[in-house]
Amino acid sequence: MKKLCLTAVILGIGLSTTFAQTGSVHEPVRYVGGISADPQVHEGRLRYAIGVESRQTVRVNRTHPELADGFGWTYNHASTICYWNNTFYQQYLSNPVDEHIAPGQTLVVTSKDGRIWGKPTVVFPPYVAPKGVKIPKGSNGYMMHQRMGFYTAPNGRLLVLAFYAHAEEPFREGGIGRVVREAYKDGTYGPIYFIRYSSHKAVDGTQWGEKNTSYPFYQKSTDQGFVEACHALLGDKLMTLQWREEDNGLDGFYKNNLDKSLDIQALSYYHRKDGKVVSLWKRSKAALSEDEGTTFSKPVKVPTLTMAGGKQWGQRTDDGRYAICYNPIEMDEHRFPLVIITGDDGAIFDNMLLVQGEVPPRRFFGRWKDFGPCYMRGMEEGNGNPPGNDMWLSYSMNKEDIWISRIPTPVRYEVKGDVNDDFNALELNGAVPDWNIYAPQWAPVTVVATPQKQGKCLELADKDPYDYARAIRVFEEGTQIECSLTVSPAQNKTGSLEIDLTDRYGNRPVRLRFNDKGNIVVTDGGTEKIVQTYDASQWYTLTFSVNAQLTGGSFDLSINGKKVVEKAALAEAVKSVERLSLRTGPYRDLPNRKTPNEDPHPPLVGADEPVAPAIFYVDDVVIKM
Repeated sequence: MKKLCLTAVILGIGLSTTFAQTGSVHEPVRYVGGISADPQVHEGRLRYAIGVESRQTVRVNRTHPELADGFGWTYNHASTICYWNNTFYQQYLSNPVDEHIAPGQTLVVTSKDGRIWGKPTVVFPPYVAPKGVKIPKGSNGYMMHQRMGFYTAPNGRLLVLAFYAHAEEPFREGGIGRVVREAYKDGTYGPIYFIRYSSHKAVDGTQWGEKNTSYPFYQKSTDQGFVEACHALLGDKLMTLQWREEDNGLDGFYKNNLDKSLDIQALSYYHRKDGKVVSLWKRSKAALSEDEGTTFSKPVKVPTLTMAGGKQWGQRTDDGRYAICYNPIEMDEHRFPLVIITGDDGAIFDNMLLVQGEVPPRRFFGRWKDFGPCYMRGMEEGNGNPPGNDMWLSYSMNKEDIWISRIPTPVRYEVKGDVNDDFNALELNGAVPDWNIYAPQWAPVTVVATPQKQGKCLELADKDPYDYARAIRVFEEGTQIECSLTVSPAQNKTGSLEIDLTDRYGNRPVRLRFNDKGNIVVTDGGTEKIVQTYDASQWYTLTFSVNAQLTGGSFDLSINGKKVVEKAALAEAVKSVERLSLRTGPYRDLPNRKTPNEDPHPPLVGADEPVAPAIFYVDDVVIKM
């Protein structure tokens, strides 16, 4: 090699090598954090993005559909979100049981505050073809498939969109066309139109159009503002590029240099500060555009982003920084945890943090219903910006229930100084600053008026047979801490509250629970001990003094000023602690990476029936180093 280089110099030959310079077309983005998710646990042994509030917006119910979507369908997925007319709009597609199996429809659920959500409304019903139109051989009906759901036009109109196709292959020859209707400010919706037909031919060899589809073309509308909004959308290269994988555009609609053979799916994009567009697709792929989507660099696989067939989402956040959210795993069937990485310039990202680390049991089997939070989507550029400096993320859980997460910005993972939370200054039913909230519909976490005394407190309620409410308070990492909180159970023979002090990796060295037999139980090393009984509607002040160290770690516990545990051994060896976790159910680590995903099973027993409710009030959380 030395001889070759010397010869090249003598002969005047220039040798050059191209490297993947970060931020260039060779490597549009790079994660430099060095921390990866542990695939063995739901939380990935990651630190939390502080203050994330996650709430279930739709809980499926097969036997009591009136409590859910009105249909009892249990496959729900591909959600998108926007903010318009001071309202959150969340769209998702739905099938009775399985992915890509007919029939299919699309629904929208709305909220004024992102916490209390209404009942889903069907915006695109199951497709019924005109008389005489044949279903292609091998298809069993019609389905929906879409990568985008909303478009806020320059004239202020909100368009809702979806894609009709043949089950069970919606792409290319399987597609029919994209439909659109307008959302009105009074909560109703305009007529359904096709805004674009598939450029691939129908089974009889004809092109798709008004003669062989069930809705008119958008240009037939007499509402000029609606037509103008559709024209604006059709002229938006980046927005419509999200449609590409369903219809390759044989008619030349997608006027860019991306080869039709490229396997790029589920576009997400954002603008860097230098004006360049960063394009992100499934399976870690990325590219750059310098002309608003007219041309792109060749899509490349980003080696530092570990992901499979789930979507990734990137955006510029309200604090002027950038964020990418994804599932940092290479398995399609297991999509957990949901993480966020952040950076200053849209090219270099650091600090992999946890957004959603919960994986509740999948209550209903269905084809391709992957475990965990799937297909995350935020608010596309131009699709609204709710009050506050929060990033909003929409996703499905187990492709079954629909969820939303509010992520405060700037995104952070550390707390400095003591904690003193009495909740009195908070709004009823409002946000809980610096607390991470996990709130299923049947297990909400809420700021309420404090029972039996003045002020406000945190309420963890639970009537869900397979899920729980959870609230987590991150505090300054330390080896010597004192943590006190007051708890009032509304009952003593139903439900449980598990209180853990954990380290940064989620290990649980200190464990206490109010069980369903009226006992307060503490873990001393490897043994559980009843330290005393408890009564309903009484307040109990728990004070933990923790000495966290790898050998000889211990903790003391006092209840209402009386020491009940002294030098109890830690349940797990840790070097420090940094989180207080409150949970109305037992710790869970299933499903894991070895849990079969496609083995059929009956619905979980009692999945659609609430259990006897349990309520726990929490107040006066004080943590000192």
